[in-house]
Amino acid sequence: MHPLITPEALADALGARSTTVVLDVRWRLGGPPGRQDYEVSHVPGAVYLDLDTELSAPPGIGGRHPLPDPERLQEVLRGAGVREGARVVAYDAGDGSVAARVWWLLRWAGFGEVAVLDGGFAAWEAAGLPVTADVPAALTGDAAGDVVVRPGQMPVLDADEAAALAQEGVLLDARAAPRYRGETEPVDPKAGHVPGALNAPTTGHVGADGRWLGPEELAARFAGLGVTGGVAVGAYCGSGVTASSVVLALEVAGITSAEKPAALYAGSWSNWCALDREVATGA
Repeated sequence: MHPLITPEALADALGARSTTVVLDVRWRLGGPPGRQDYEVSHVPGAVYLDLDTELSAPPGIGGRHPLPDPERLQEVLRGAGVREGARVVAYDAGDGSVAARVWWLLRWAGFGEVAVLDGGFAAWEAAGLPVTADVPAALTGDAAGDVVVRPGQMPVLDADEAAALAQEGVLLDARAAPRYRGETEPVDPKAGHVPGALNAPTTGHVGADGRWLGPEELAARFAGLGVTGGVAVGAYCGSGVTASSVVLALEVAGITSAEKPAALYAGSWSNWCALDREVATGA
């Protein structure tokens, strides 16, 4: 399954009553909770999942959004109706940087039929497609999903591996440039970046309309950072969430593939700071 799907293609799939599960994962750094937006309006049939409590383990030395316990993730996905053989489409408010976390998590869990809604809920509304405030009933028993989580199907870096990759390959920092340079840090205790990492903000994956750039444009962007086929590449961000969109963008660009994806430093900067590792600043 291609990692991106257009609003029109999703609408067609839902209209055909295909086995497509839609997950609403709208979230803001610092709130308010995305569930409030969901309760006002969402894609018909979409199930809301909370990034902080359902798609991550409790924060700690592993970072602000550590990978969830596999059993807990399986419980959450089954409660959302995810079944073996189904397709899953995740969306956020717009640029896909949070929905990409779900894409990555399901791929990590061994579920390959998953995509991000290109342009998110904003693009769905802009296309004039139907929305609703009706919340689907909780799924239990035979109505729940039967997906089996098989963790470890995507490459994950720890701090030592991320440090090594920054020197021996390419480690991309998905945060905004001022955070990368160490000029500001609104969340974590230290400002700066992993020594040797290069800045590739998630905002550079999308155009002015909020839709993802095409493969050629993405490939050119990464080539400018020295990322081409055959180069070992990984990504991180503040807590491992938006960096997932870098992994996705590299695949859309054709630089990596589903068989050989880029690695994710899951703990990201929040873990790096917790371990009191060396910090670099500047461009």
